[in-house]
Amino acid sequence: MPADLASLIDLPGAGARLAEPVLKLLLPLGSTFSILSLSCALLIAAAHLVISRRSRGRRTSLRLLLRAMFPRKVWLSKSTRADLIFFVLNIWVTGLMVGAALLTSGEVAKAVGGWLGGTLGAGPFPRAPWPLVAVVGTVLGFLAYELGYWFDHWLSHKVPFLWAFHKTHHTAEVLTPLTNFRVHPMETLKFANILALTTGGVGGLLAWTFGPAWHPPLVLGQNALFMLFVLTVLHLQHSHAWITFGPLGRWLMSPAHHQIHHSADPTHFGKNLGSVLAVWDRLFGTLYVPGERPRSLTFGAIATDPHSLTGGFAIPFVEAFTGETRPDPVAIPAE
Repeated sequence: MPADLASLIDLPGAGARLAEPVLKLLLPLGSTFSILSLSCALLIAAAHLVISRRSRGRRTSLRLLLRAMFPRKVWLSKSTRADLIFFVLNIWVTGLMVGAALLTSGEVAKAVGGWLGGTLGAGPFPRAPWPLVAVVGTVLGFLAYELGYWFDHWLSHKVPFLWAFHKTHHTAEVLTPLTNFRVHPMETLKFANILALTTGGVGGLLAWTFGPAWHPPLVLGQNALFMLFVLTVLHLQHSHAWITFGPLGRWLMSPAHHQIHHSADPTHFGKNLGSVLAVWDRLFGTLYVPGERPRSLTFGAIATDPHSLTGGFAIPFVEAFTGETRPDPVAIPAE
């Protein structure tokens, strides 16, 4: 275990090794599931609730706030308990299963940059000022992430073989930040490889374009725009907090956008496939801009034993290879 993490706990060797994946997830500021990002999401949701009630002339007591933020029917549900099991399994097992089999964005960037250099010669802006390089690199890197996310998500809803694995995520009947971990290992493998291709391809293009002036502009080890998303919206997308962005919902994905994506209403199937930006959904016709919360908004794809390890991990293999499950035809119109 790294010294900085080991110093934070006083456990025997085996215990420390078990705790390490959790600490690596919760403690680093740049983690997508850090204590900092979870705290930010909690504060934003609480502030939204208080402001919304105040606009209607209502006061919010601490007791009411806690009940609204942590409703028992959500946090004590069978679906949330299953999310916790997926969390544990994906933290300790899935990384070992798929980690060695992935493409990396670095490998792809090196190959793309080398090919461009060998084909076109030196890039056009080797002496570009660093602020310009940082801005262009941050924006294009973020767009590459968003495109990879959208394309991976579109494939998961379009291709029956892939939907069999992605459906595991959609069997959640309530949404909490833990639902982020309710994913099948095959889904994780596919997503990581597609993301490596898009972000690595753009990284190679930037490396060739700027030459010696290029190095990836990162904040806390992440793209700055992505880090802003992590600290504000990410955890609220899988939550019961109905927050829309008003007119900005045509360009940005609010928590309500993603709740619509999880909706069991057929009119919502295959909508809002993006992560942060609504750009690709607008371009390809899969955007659904939410307004007021629907009177009846339920979650959960139809599945066999959805809240068990058998239903979440084993049955998707059977369905994928036998063709027993298909995306709803309403979700993605036939071409």
